[in-house]
Amino acid sequence: MKLRLPAVAVLVLVLTAGCQAAAPSTPATATYDLPPRPVRPDETALRVPSAKNGDTEFDLIGFAAGLPSITGSHTEMPAKGQYVRLRLVVTNTGTSSVLFDATRQLLVDDKGATHPPDEQAMLIKRQPARFDLGHSVRVEFDLYWDIPKGTEPVTLRAFGGPTITDMKNVNGTDIKI
Repeated sequence: MKLRLPAVAVLVLVLTAGCQAAAPSTPATATYDLPPRPVRPDETALRVPSAKNGDTEFDLIGFAAGLPSITGSHTEMPAKGQYVRLRLVVTNTGTSSVLFDATRQLLVDDKGATHPPDEQAMLIKRQPARFDLGHSVRVEFDLYWDIPKGTEPVTLRAFGGPTITDMKNVNGTDIKI
């Protein structure tokens, strides 16, 4: 006696075997939908890859150079040379909080000189100097420098703050602007 399978049964067996051989798909990682925001009139949007220093991730998102002065709520202050403004986002990727020190972030110019943020400009623009960056916390703010005219800013030397493995946070991470 010969066993005869109807054509439909053969087709079902073939399709079922093919489905079992396919690798299971992995779901896409969920992301936040953040609305885009306009770039400020004197600023250029940056498309720089994220960089890390210790447990802190840096995203440079906006840049302005050659600013002759800055204006705050109570005063306008002319630059001694030129103001440079960098908009950045810092994110703590570690499991503990970190004391983030904005005053340690150095701007490196095309002549190799380093410049700390300008304290008066940071105060006038009411930007943070130091703050506790908690686990998975993300903060966006501006840094201001007053650098000599005729120099070009090329790199941010970023310092994320002390970690369990690097308590002094001596070495920064250079991020090309």
